[in-house]
Amino acid sequence: MVDIKRIQEEEYEVIKIVGEVDASSSIELDNAIHDAVESGGKKFLVDCTSLDYISSAGLGVFMSYIEEFKKENIHLILYGLNKKVANVFEILGLDQLLNIEQTKGEAQAKLG
Repeated sequence: MVDIKRIQEEEYEVIKIVGEVDASSSIELDNAIHDAVESGGKKFLVDCTSLDYISSAGLGVFMSYIEEFKKENIHLILYGLNKKVANVFEILGLDQLLNIEQTKGEAQAKLG
């Protein structure tokens, strides 16, 4: 089960993920990112400090936006991944395709 909150902060939006993103809940993640982008934002932080697990379906959601974000000059930075979740991103090479930082401060600094 997952709970996703969108929080507007300064010049960016935070998408906070709480719980587990699996095949059945990945649609909620997709909807949250889609709605955030549709609202016209260009800068997003994804708070993964409370993300306990992510399946390949959840990873696929992030992968599906990579090209669109490059084309539309949208900045999305994930932060706060626990070791288990970070390892999944690394094994699949997504740490090379997505911006991932340890802390919110580091993520904010990268947004510029």
